[in-house]
Amino acid sequence: MILEILGTGCAKCKQLHESVQKIVTESGIPADVRKIEDVGEILNRGVFSTPALLKDGKVLVAGRLPSPNEIAGWLAK
Repeated sequence: MILEILGTGCAKCKQLHESVQKIVTESGIPADVRKIEDVGEILNRGVFSTPALLKDGKVLVAGRLPSPNEIAGWLAK
């Protein structure tokens, strides 16, 4: 699974990245976690509001910081 955290470096973007990394590590989910900060790359993925989380190219959330429980639920599917 490829997980992409999109954001330009704001506090919420950093927090989302940390939360995803922690959940992946603790749960043992095999995932490639990538952080995308380039505005052009973010827009190419159809995201106009950050932070955002994509799973295998599909936008799971954009424009808000999801709870760790939400993230874990999405990654378990």
